[in-house]
Amino acid sequence: MSAADGRAGEGTDDGGAARESDGAGGPGGDEPAERGRGRDRIELLLTIILALAAVGTAWAGFQSAKWSGVQANSYAQASAARTESSRSSAEAGQLVTIDVITFTQWLTALNDEIVADPSKRPQGMYTPDPGSVSGFLFNRFRDEFEPAVSAWLMRRPLTDPKAPSTPFDMPEYRVAAEEKAERLVREADRKSATARQANQRSDNYVLTAVLFALVLFFAAVAGRARPGRAQWVLLGLTVAALLAAVSLLLSYPVTV
Repeated sequence: MSAADGRAGEGTDDGGAARESDGAGGPGGDEPAERGRGRDRIELLLTIILALAAVGTAWAGFQSAKWSGVQANSYAQASAARTESSRSSAEAGQLVTIDVITFTQWLTALNDEIVADPSKRPQGMYTPDPGSVSGFLFNRFRDEFEPAVSAWLMRRPLTDPKAPSTPFDMPEYRVAAEEKAERLVREADRKSATARQANQRSDNYVLTAVLFALVLFFAAVAGRARPGRAQWVLLGLTVAALLAAVSLLLSYPVTV
């Protein structure tokens, strides 16, 4: 075989090897580039998730602190209302005692006058005599007590045994201090309920902050995991936790 034929054969072999090398290198060069783009997309997604989780955690902490303030204020208002209610209740008890004593003294004085002079026995209605002890006491009944006494006397209790025994059984007998005490008790109960509700809402926001912390944890682990099934599983857990936390956050009331 001549030298020219040998060189031609070598050229043919080199060309085939070069083509085989190009054919193998083409697809092999595209695969790392595609993996790199996928990795960049995952990192971008994790960055967005981390940003959302950070904002959600800050907002949940802010709302938890605000609702804790509502709770503290409501409990303070409830305590103040109960204190004022106790004062009004004590005042009402004193006023009722005064009414009972003056009414008892009036009955005693009226009875003494009737025993001394039976003609003074009232026939149905009672007209106070300013010159008598009973009249003196009657004209000094408290303003809140007088309507009940008048309504009671309209029932002719001195002659009608079916009439109420005392003015204290009449619906007209009302003590403003006692009503105020009852109103303050109801207000204290409402404030306490508001405080308990605020406490629950504060706890809910704390729970949401914990979920956002879980999102941050999954996102950090997913970012360090090797590409593959494990990374996708962690990414799915991250997205699921983020959606759950955001859903809870949007469902809670907001205070400012």
